[in-house]
Amino acid sequence: MTEHASRGGLLLGLGAYAAWGVLPLYFRLLAAVPALEVLAHRVIWSLVLLIIVVSAMRRWRAIRAAISARTFVMLAGSATLIAINWLIYIWAVNNGHTLAGSLGYFINPLLNVGLGVVVLGERLRKWQGVAIAIASAGVAAMAFVALDTLWISLSLAVTFGFYGLVRKIVAIDALGGLLVETMVLAPLSLGYVLMIGRAGTGAMGVALSTDVLLVLLGALTALPLLMFAAAARRLPYSTLALLQYVAPTLQFIVAVAVFGEPLRPLHVLVFGLIWTGCAIFAWDSVRGARKARVANGSSGARVNART
Repeated sequence: MTEHASRGGLLLGLGAYAAWGVLPLYFRLLAAVPALEVLAHRVIWSLVLLIIVVSAMRRWRAIRAAISARTFVMLAGSATLIAINWLIYIWAVNNGHTLAGSLGYFINPLLNVGLGVVVLGERLRKWQGVAIAIASAGVAAMAFVALDTLWISLSLAVTFGFYGLVRKIVAIDALGGLLVETMVLAPLSLGYVLMIGRAGTGAMGVALSTDVLLVLLGALTALPLLMFAAAARRLPYSTLALLQYVAPTLQFIVAVAVFGEPLRPLHVLVFGLIWTGCAIFAWDSVRGARKARVANGSSGARVNART
């Protein structure tokens, strides 16, 4: 991998996670629009943009070839999971619970490790186990005192965790998978928007500024994911493991510094434990990747010595 490709991948990855991190600011501009309606428009305009992108890249034939009955069923499941995730997050942001949302996405990478062990049979390294134990203590502290918002954090972590699991094992790339997922969700989304439009309760068509914000949701949904997919091809996994904490950290800052959500002592304890777990997990990921590179280098040297 060239230094130029690595630098480009880092910029793409940072761009994707930064976009996800400041997305609450955008959702707050749509606070007057019900979360379900925002979700419906997010799906519709994402699909429009993805159709344009796939057509421009001439990927239709490759995507059709990748879709089997099993793949479609799995993508229908992942589409349901991501729709639930988006709906909860939009509602949380616009109801003053961005902190709880950011906690969910801090928990997510640690939950992914647990899912890898339980579902995929992956082995858990010692320090990964320590990281999960510390983060679990943070979740337990929140469960003990703040049950009113715990469901938001856990719902976001679980839905996105299982979404990532499905997308990991389904045999299709990021662009094709997102296209099929939005196609699955589009009929219900379009039907809902048309229904509330006929009833005169929809937000579309009332104010030009709101219309523009709803349409741009397509780009704000699809582009960061495509940037992330491009970054994943250029960067080591350990680097991606570090970058994934950019988004919830920015969400945390937005919640406290911009939205003025109260930072209670409980939050300090919970986020302190979660951040500690994340830091240990990130350190272990970098250490593991470095050991793997050394081992591969030694193996390659032995092979060359024999030839």
